[in-house]
Amino acid sequence: MTPVEHHAEAVAVSKRLRWRCRRGTKELDLLLERFLDDQFLHLDAQDQAAFERLLGLEDHFLQDWLIAGQSPTDGELHRVVELIRTTEFPPAR
Repeated sequence: MTPVEHHAEAVAVSKRLRWRCRRGTKELDLLLERFLDDQFLHLDAQDQAAFERLLGLEDHFLQDWLIAGQSPTDGELHRVVELIRTTEFPPAR
């Protein structure tokens, strides 16, 4: 795959995931979209897949884990939740 093809694929994945980051609350939207923008491309393939799987879950799980501080029992999801929780984001633009 050429660098141009790789970039085009990354942009397509990012657009698809951005849509999936839109949730029921502004807090989740901001948290997930900022993580996608700032960290997703730096994750390894396993963590990227876990993030995508996380986006497939219902909002109440995400609120419990990302906002209320609870933890998933699934190890891969737990790792991604911890990455999201501990990521320091630059100030909102």
